[in-house]
Amino acid sequence: MDERMRFVIRLKDGESMASLCREFNISRKTGYKIFERYEECGLEGLSDRARRPFRYANQLPEQVEAAIVRAKREKPHWGARKIRERLLRSLPHAVKLPAASTIHAVLDRHGLVTRMSRPRTRTEGTPLSEGLAPNQLWCTDYKGEFMLGNKRYCYPLTVTDHASRYLLLCEAMESNAEKPAFTAFERLFRERGLPRAIRSDNGVPFASPNGLFNLSKLSVWWLRLGIRIERIKPGHPQQNGRHERMHLTLKQEATRPAGGNLLQQQARFDDFVEEFNNERPHEALDMKCPAQLYTASLRPYQGIPEPHYPFHDRTVVVTCCGRLCLYRKKINLSLSLAGQAVGVKEVENGIWLVSFMEYDLGYVDLEERSLQPLDNPFGPPKVLPMS
Repeated sequence: MDERMRFVIRLKDGESMASLCREFNISRKTGYKIFERYEECGLEGLSDRARRPFRYANQLPEQVEAAIVRAKREKPHWGARKIRERLLRSLPHAVKLPAASTIHAVLDRHGLVTRMSRPRTRTEGTPLSEGLAPNQLWCTDYKGEFMLGNKRYCYPLTVTDHASRYLLLCEAMESNAEKPAFTAFERLFRERGLPRAIRSDNGVPFASPNGLFNLSKLSVWWLRLGIRIERIKPGHPQQNGRHERMHLTLKQEATRPAGGNLLQQQARFDDFVEEFNNERPHEALDMKCPAQLYTASLRPYQGIPEPHYPFHDRTVVVTCCGRLCLYRKKINLSLSLAGQAVGVKEVENGIWLVSFMEYDLGYVDLEERSLQPLDNPFGPPKVLPMS
């Protein structure tokens, strides 16, 4: 306001509009507007004005909003659609009522709607095996990303054999996306065979925070291959301590300094794998090298076998959007199971048990069109109370 006042005073003293506008760094249109407001309203015209619109095109009349609130308080258990139908019957036909979504927004603004909290699947660890022999247990993880010389980030995907400490894979990835992980593991399975189990953390792509039982498409693929999945407890990296210790050595010897690009960094990783497996003695192995103890798996990779459900009533393929279609009714199952065949068996009238491989997922109620999950088959064992 002080700037505008000085502008008007100097303009009334006879200085030209063009020179003043250049000095105050404003347009001539703005200069004339300031002077016109001063001529109309005096000093009050130089103060800041509210930028709120004079009118709202679709603003709801106060009387209609009050009627919506009053109807909700009279019928507290009714939703927006029923409230709208009640007002259509009671108010004159000349009154234009808003849509049900607008009525819901009005009720929410007045605190008359209970917001449903989104159910979140809690991540939890699974029982962990000892992995005493080669290929009984593989451990996998992404080492923390780091920047390359070309300013791009590298996400190393690593896999080790738990018993022999053999470094099976160290792949320089552009991200931790699911598709490149599929390619890397398929190449590894073809080269080394299949393990009995794979241990990982609860991050993507090994697990999905929103999937049923935190299953991801990658872990579902492992289950289809007959590989058990093991997940460490969140916040307990020591449960995968051997693999984390390898990451420390990898960071010290193969990432400082980092390569100029992914190809150069992959070459450094390849040299590290060769040295780690064949030259570097390991104290926990009585100073032997991991290659002296590791042998390839006797379970060859031969593609994905088709699941069979001989004890179920029928086999149903989950749709691409993660739904189970049963008797023309769609039930949301899980997007991670899209395209997978599941077995369904009617246990009661209208109640169906849904199973994937040898794991029972839950019960489907056809009337409610909902899935009631069972206890997490990939979670920790339930401790029964003592009698």
